Amino acid sequence: MQNVRSLEAKLGSDRFLAEALEELEVLEELAEEDPAVEEELAKAIARIEPRLSRLALELTMTGEYDANNAYLEIHPGAGGTESADWANMLLRMYLRWCERRGFEAQILDVQDAEEAGIKSATVLVKGEYAYGYLKAENGIHRLVRISPFDAQGRRHTSFASVHVYPEVDEEVEVTIDEKDLRIDRFCASGPGGQGVNTTYSAVRVTHLPTGIVVSCQNERSQIKNLATAMKILKARLFELERQKKEQELEKIKGPKKDIAWGNQIRSYVLQPYRLVKDLRTGFEVGDADSVLDGDLDGFIEAYLKQQVLETQKA
Repeated sequence: MQNVRSLEAKLGSDRFLAEALEELEVLEELAEEDPAVEEELAKAIARIEPRLSRLALELTMTGEYDANNAYLEIHPGAGGTESADWANMLLRMYLRWCERRGFEAQILDVQDAEEAGIKSATVLVKGEYAYGYLKAENGIHRLVRISPFDAQGRRHTSFASVHVYPEVDEEVEVTIDEKDLRIDRFCASGPGGQGVNTTYSAVRVTHLPTGIVVSCQNERSQIKNLATAMKILKARLFELERQKKEQELEKIKGPKKDIAWGNQIRSYVLQPYRLVKDLRTGFEVGDADSVLDGDLDGFIEAYLKQQVLETQKA
């Protein structure tokens, strides 16, 4: 079914390109005879150009799993309530970005913090090239603002991590020994009524050899939650193995010439000025509110284009 959806999306893009080309050719001919049509031609180009830009970018997503759905995990860093609230802001930001992109975002698990914010969140993002786009968000995100939790109104810096990995097909073989698992069952938290909060429907699976912990509580059925948690664990283990292979390859290639900024990829500054800047690409936006409201395309596209250029140079 995933292959069918992928082919349908490609056919839809092909139809769009054919229709766009035909429309522009007709308008161009009319504009040669009537200069007044030039304005309509310019509007058509402005309408079509963003879609063409997106298609051109997706053509560069040639990774084995770039077209797959993606799991998105958010965890606050040290800093208590400040970081927990920042993690919740990031969760909202990505959910709004999914709405803008037309991706389906399914919240699989959210652990609320004690005072405000969240301890962790796991979201399954469904859509063509969801992983191809969201892999640009891997890393540490930093927030600088006047704390709403500080009675003295002081400026605080908060950190949260974002981790993205692809949803792998059932055909991908990842061996999990039952002896390596610890499965805990507990009552779900948050909204959902008595049926959710009074029955042991939530599941937490710990993979002992790696220390990976996955929890799921979005379903009323413990069996369904366990199945989802195992699917996430399988994807996490697959991603771990992929990263190990990449690290081995990097050792063979030798150290990179460019010095990275560590794990911190982006700074969101709300005080004393307002600016969101990606430290990997230098791309920045002064309208921080729009970014936090899900306007991430500029950052994601700048990073992906940079990766294409680096690959071409290599």
